[in-house]
Amino acid sequence: MDASTPTASGTVAPTPAPAWAATTRRLTDYLSRDFLGGPRPWKFSWVINFQKAGTFPVLLLLMWHYDNWSMAAWVYLAMHGSYGLVWILKDLAFPDPSWQVRVTILGGLNGFLAVLGWYWVFGWLLISGSAAPAYPLPDPLWFCLSISLCILGCAVMIAADAQKYFTLRLQRGLITDGMHRYVRHPNYLGEMMIYGSFALMVWHWLPVVVLAWVWLGLFAVNMTMKEASMSRYAEWAAYRKRTWWLVPLVL
Repeated sequence: MDASTPTASGTVAPTPAPAWAATTRRLTDYLSRDFLGGPRPWKFSWVINFQKAGTFPVLLLLMWHYDNWSMAAWVYLAMHGSYGLVWILKDLAFPDPSWQVRVTILGGLNGFLAVLGWYWVFGWLLISGSAAPAYPLPDPLWFCLSISLCILGCAVMIAADAQKYFTLRLQRGLITDGMHRYVRHPNYLGEMMIYGSFALMVWHWLPVVVLAWVWLGLFAVNMTMKEASMSRYAEWAAYRKRTWWLVPLVL
């Protein structure tokens, strides 16, 4: 999920990535792709898709196990479960090339246990009653806010990934229009909106900790490395000057 439209531009010497970002990327790549070596029986996309496709049945099973058929549980199932199915459709229509790499057995397990599996914990907290959220607004208004954020995030993420995928099939280069006109990493913004909406529904400190780890330890590193890569394009400096990292007028 990287952000980069093409222009018939030349290239220049890229700006080196910050040492902290490069080091963190090497570490996470080793842990999630190459850990301890050995056979590489699966693609990383298969690990991701297992979690995404499994979310709906896992949440439904939790609802049955805890006999929780509350409105909050149904809303969370619709949001998180449907997002997983949307991801599968996206992967079938325009798969992200970066996820197609084959990984070791322990690398795939690390990727699931360190990040992906924690997303199921969000639903468990809410459905099991461990979170017992006391929302700061009336429930219908809070549900509306969370659902709206989730839907908008899905639209942003899918539009950005589709633009990148189909544009770069025709011409390599710097993407500077469409979803990338004002924000350099709209796909990450969409993902953050989606998982932020899940955290709003759960309203517990643990999702905040998990998302802080993912957004700072993974997303921020990926975006920083991508910007270093995009700096090889001659028009990068002008594009960077007139755009925002994630949120216009904010960040």
